[in-house]
Amino acid sequence: MKHKGIKYEFSGQPWKYQGAAAWHFISLPAELATEIRTNLQSEEEGWGRLKVIAKIGRTEWATAIWFDTKLKTYLLPLKAEVRKVEQIEIGKLTGVTIWV
Repeated sequence: MKHKGIKYEFSGQPWKYQGAAAWHFISLPAELATEIRTNLQSEEEGWGRLKVIAKIGRTEWATAIWFDTKLKTYLLPLKAEVRKVEQIEIGKLTGVTIWV
């Protein structure tokens, strides 16, 4: 599959939001988030949302990253289907590729 946009590769530890919704995320490294926000903030939609294609292992999906003003980084949500197929575990270092 050919991808549009800028390719970024990073690793992060998945974590679970401790609120009413049981969302799982990987936070982008701060340096990478700063670079993306500096160059692409004008492309953001509401609530700091940037559309991306994400890939973990062999699984690729269309999603978005969201800028979290408290954590000062973007968050990549991890769908249950992706977590299951790629055996993603909370706290286990996970390699990610995104195209923004």
